[in-house]
Amino acid sequence: MELVVKSVAAASIKTATLVVPVAEGRKLGAVAKAVDEASEGAISAVLKRGDLAGKPGQTLLLQSLPGLKAERVLLVGSGKDQTLGDRAWRKLAASVAGVLKGLGGSDAVLALDDIAVSNRDGHYGKYRLLAETLVDGEYVFDRFKSQKAEPRALKKITLLADKAGQAEVERAVKHASAIATGMAFTRDLGNLPPNLCHPTYLAEQAKELGKAHKGLKVEVLDEKKIKDLGMGAFYAVGQGSDQPPRLIVLNYQGSKKADKPFVLVGKGITFDTGGISLKPGAGMDEMKFDMCGAASVFGTLRAVLELQLPINLVCLLACAENMPSGGATRPGDIVTTMSGQTVEILNTDAEGRLVLCDTLTYAERFKPQAVIDIATLTGACIVALGSHTSGLMGNDDELVGQLLDAGKRADDRAWQLPLFDEYQEQLDSPFADMGNIGGPKAGTITAGCFLSRFAKAYHWAHLDIAGTAWISGGKDKGATGRPVPLLTQYLLDRAGA
Repeated sequence: MELVVKSVAAASIKTATLVVPVAEGRKLGAVAKAVDEASEGAISAVLKRGDLAGKPGQTLLLQSLPGLKAERVLLVGSGKDQTLGDRAWRKLAASVAGVLKGLGGSDAVLALDDIAVSNRDGHYGKYRLLAETLVDGEYVFDRFKSQKAEPRALKKITLLADKAGQAEVERAVKHASAIATGMAFTRDLGNLPPNLCHPTYLAEQAKELGKAHKGLKVEVLDEKKIKDLGMGAFYAVGQGSDQPPRLIVLNYQGSKKADKPFVLVGKGITFDTGGISLKPGAGMDEMKFDMCGAASVFGTLRAVLELQLPINLVCLLACAENMPSGGATRPGDIVTTMSGQTVEILNTDAEGRLVLCDTLTYAERFKPQAVIDIATLTGACIVALGSHTSGLMGNDDELVGQLLDAGKRADDRAWQLPLFDEYQEQLDSPFADMGNIGGPKAGTITAGCFLSRFAKAYHWAHLDIAGTAWISGGKDKGATGRPVPLLTQYLLDRAGA
């Protein structure tokens, strides 16, 4: 779907559907008043009958109003004083999109300038959220259905903005479109079945991306190279599977060669049975989503490539399949990591931190400005924060603050958890430098503590997206595309874009 920005009078524009807001109490803002006057009071007459209260997201479709070039006018409730929070604003956008999908027109015009969104200064923030919601709402995954979704009539949406704010709205749409493209790529990868989406497949996707973009170099490290590098923890995770592990390195250079890169590290466990520490069977199909950390790095890179951000970015995808077999890692095994530290594997279902720890050591060679790892790491994070907020930890307050701020601005929020030294003691092992789990208490934090031991050479942060990367169960089950908005916003801020 195409998004365009124009600065024209709403009452004069020709379109299949014109969308205007109505506040609670059936109050009309400046735009709606102008449309009402042009239609000889047709909107006021309808509102006097009490057909629309103006609550956020309520809609009323009017046909063939006099004096207008629009074939239809869609009234949408915009709340008290036409001021909404982020959540209500997104709900309004989704409500409008839902109505437009059911109409026959190929285009629509949204005249929503009168609505203010709290905590969204200026035009950029408001229209960024609107555009992202509209484009992401178009997402469909029907690749494996014999009956495909019906083609949608709606092909173009025009956002009306005043002349002074037009450039900011255009910038918002440009960024939102790139982020939505990245989210769709992330969702596609996450939703693929694990018999197709395995480490080798992800490596092939990386190579295809490298062919399509000149400034992107791709290197794939196979299981022999992983072993030769001394990545004993990484290698141990994949050794029980017929699908060999892969470390995928994508290097984007959008700035001067001498500029230190940002590094994103993604957990890519393409299916997680738990290994010998086997998971319960119920819901195990959703363990195909355990590669959503790697998928979100892929999606963020796609957004960066589309925007051609003036930064250097390295993406490291730690990909393996965690399966039980005669060759699988056992509870009680001890492995030596690339850093030289030894790990007693107490639970083979705590495998994400094992592929990540060696990849974090590998990241040192790039002399990074900052390293952020993203992982569906712990069920404990879902217990702590639910499915709305990602967990965040790190060894640098400035970096953590930048990510928290990016999450707020992108409406893709994270919440900081502590990494106090007291938690580190839970990882003590009588036989190795550390165990790979720290017991039942503070599981998300002790996982972060484990990773922190391999990230001392640089500024580092860890995002636990176990609760936010996918929707569990029901008809809406599937990958969400998060935290692509947060990560892209962080990189936009670093690029000054």
